[in-house]
Amino acid sequence: MAPQREWFEKDYYAVLGVPLTASEKDIARAYRKLAKQYHPDANPGDKEAEERFKDVSAAYEVLDDPERRKEYDQVREMVASGVAGPGFGRPGSGPGGFGDGRTIFVDDVGDLGDFGDIFGGLFGRGGRGGGRRARADMPMRGPDYETEITLDFMEAVHGVMRELSFDDRNVKVRIPPGVADGQRIRVKGRGGPGENGGPPGDLYVVVRVRPHPIFGRKGDDDLTVTVPITFAEAALGGTARVPTLTEPVTVKIPPGTQSGKTVRVRGRGIEKTKGSPGDLLVTFEVVVPEKLSEAERKAVAALGDTLKANPREHLGV
Repeated sequence: MAPQREWFEKDYYAVLGVPLTASEKDIARAYRKLAKQYHPDANPGDKEAEERFKDVSAAYEVLDDPERRKEYDQVREMVASGVAGPGFGRPGSGPGGFGDGRTIFVDDVGDLGDFGDIFGGLFGRGGRGGGRRARADMPMRGPDYETEITLDFMEAVHGVMRELSFDDRNVKVRIPPGVADGQRIRVKGRGGPGENGGPPGDLYVVVRVRPHPIFGRKGDDDLTVTVPITFAEAALGGTARVPTLTEPVTVKIPPGTQSGKTVRVRGRGIEKTKGSPGDLLVTFEVVVPEKLSEAERKAVAALGDTLKANPREHLGV
């Protein structure tokens, strides 16, 4: 979650390319498009794309939450009117946040209150020594807490309900389908208690996912699997039975397939709560026998004598 002091500096509507009147569906649609475009898995090593992805995620975290969007809109109105600017309350202000922006919201509560409550939320906690201070008797939101859980790969893919023992209490957390390693689940109102009648903070659950012996993951909702094939299958083509999350499917092996060739099986990836499922990316690996019988050795030698193409011709040596 982006620190709230950034609200004075960044126009999240412009980041997502949506108007101030955008609906929740418009915001979600814009986020999905930009997140897919700038996702680190789709842009390995591209720091600019990584930063853009963080900005897009931070914008979505705020604008997708009606409560935070209302607070953000009021802050931006103050900036536009000159009541407050980007430097307002900066020294030591803000509650601190999670910089990667990869947060999933699994709960919601009601309104936080009027204009004064915003300043209580922004600068009343974690704002020691910084900027303007809220009145001592003003309701202030409680601190956010963070904990971590580890899931099996399939639990992360399909979603699961977990009960956590945290801060001398048990909290049930619904992990949505398709959660990725490193993502945070935000459980509204399960953080520290508020002061002077203020609302409680939130609980953030960091998800760690154990690797799977067969499947991998690419991007937001695509699965990967490596399928060994024989030399004959690679040269002549054929079919292979490939595992999926449900039942095996038959995949065509094109003639002349090289190791590393990938084919896409539509709709066999991760199915999330919203949107259509991703794809299964099948990568073929040509397996060369380590030991050959005498008959096999003679057959391969005869084939080698028959094949005239030189795969190293382009090297010029």
